[in-house]
Amino acid sequence: MNTWLDRAVFYEIYPQSFNDTNDDGIGDIPGIIEKLDYIKELGCNALWLNPCFVSPFGDAGYDVADYCQVAPRYGTNDDLIRLFDECHKRGMHVLLDLVPGHTSIEHPWFKESCRADENECTGRYVWNDNVWAPMDVKGINGVLRGISERNGAVGVNFFAFQPALNYGFAEIDQPWQSAVDSPEALATRQAMKDVMAFWLERGCDGFRVDMAGSLVKNDPGQEATIALWQDMRAYLDEHYPEAVLISEWGEPDKTIRAGFHMDFLLQFGTSHYMDLFRRPERSTAEPRPFFSRKGKGDASEFVATYKRNLDLTDGKGLMCIPSGNHDMERLRRYLDPEEMKMAFAFILSMPGCPFIYYGDEIGMRHLDVKSVEGGYMRTGARTPMQWDDGVNHGFSGAAADKLYIAQDPAPDAPTVAAEMADEHSLWREVQRLIAMRQANPALATEGAIEFVYCEKDAYPLVYLRSERGSDGAPKAGGQRVLVALNPADRQVTCPCPYEADEVLYTLGKEAAVCDGVLTMPGASAVFMTVR
Repeated sequence: MNTWLDRAVFYEIYPQSFNDTNDDGIGDIPGIIEKLDYIKELGCNALWLNPCFVSPFGDAGYDVADYCQVAPRYGTNDDLIRLFDECHKRGMHVLLDLVPGHTSIEHPWFKESCRADENECTGRYVWNDNVWAPMDVKGINGVLRGISERNGAVGVNFFAFQPALNYGFAEIDQPWQSAVDSPEALATRQAMKDVMAFWLERGCDGFRVDMAGSLVKNDPGQEATIALWQDMRAYLDEHYPEAVLISEWGEPDKTIRAGFHMDFLLQFGTSHYMDLFRRPERSTAEPRPFFSRKGKGDASEFVATYKRNLDLTDGKGLMCIPSGNHDMERLRRYLDPEEMKMAFAFILSMPGCPFIYYGDEIGMRHLDVKSVEGGYMRTGARTPMQWDDGVNHGFSGAAADKLYIAQDPAPDAPTVAAEMADEHSLWREVQRLIAMRQANPALATEGAIEFVYCEKDAYPLVYLRSERGSDGAPKAGGQRVLVALNPADRQVTCPCPYEADEVLYTLGKEAAVCDGVLTMPGASAVFMTVR
């Protein structure tokens, strides 16, 4: 790809929960700037910021009321531009969160679209032509009706206050539906291009795109949505060729073809991501994540799906495995800090760009707290960062009851200060793993991968990472690193066709290769160069 993504390790920041510099209980952009050196010391060199734009915050900012204005609680546009500049001075990059599928009902576009008189926003949203009529549309999550002088109901994408923007219909079965190449659908597309240009001109390096696969309605194969994003990518290639696009889609074979650089493997979709770190989606019993020392998990379906996607995307784009995000329970709910070290050994040795959700590097807990700004279950993963043992764990000087979300009240709540002071902490392990990744070309973003051992309901998980040449194939004479992970608290063995050369990294007791067999102690990991 030959972009800055080749060496990127991302750090996701939920702005309202990261660092508060004006003591109002809510994190802000100056607070992010204040902690950039911390992020760099950990080893991360790229940021993804959740939405920081003007919003009524019914859905924590994913209900945008002005795409081109920073919400006052976070600071100003100048603050965000300064963040871009300060990151670039440190060799870091910044992705903003783009929410192209819907807005808030407070957005001026929506207010104009509600008027009975025709105007430039009449077709900006998905309206039908009869306020009493149902809207049976694939991709619409309900309707709002009786809210305006306009005779019609408007479709919503998520919550009731998030009306769906109109990018057209792939299959038209009602007279009020627009084609994907209709003037109104193309006007919406252009408006979103203008939003991207606004921030790219000011120093943003690209976007993580929310619900990227949801834009075109009645699009069962999503081919029209893919074509839409190919057009967006062509626009960026012409005007902002360095701009990066990463999708929330969960189907890498589609997103890479659509023009995205990378897709997330997430808590929804077919990736079996949840089998690794949390509760398998098919499970109705106790959580059995593969990376638990109980050793009752299964990585085989994840690997099978990963290999299928790799065949479809290899050399064309990337798949990303995050530690977590703002929409799922924290890793610490299912794994303790020692088990999390093993999980990070996996995340930071796989192809694609790793994403670390703020606080996961210190093992912040998922809290059972009341919903804030539409978070519901997700709220427990959005609690304020725990920096030290000071007031509010160093997050804010506000009164505790004024904090955006309540913090971990436990006496042993993990903090950055304590973790950084402990050579054997989770934080130190993550830092070591990132440094290991950056120092070894076989472990790079685009290095090749071959799964050596992964059997159903069995341990260990073993894969070979290989340095690639300029032609995309494994480089002749290039570095090869065998990664072997045994989260289970018992000794395991598996066939190993390689001879060990140099051990680069170990976790737990040392593994051994002898006579074609790899023997791994319980709860151990090893990275070794092989011949």
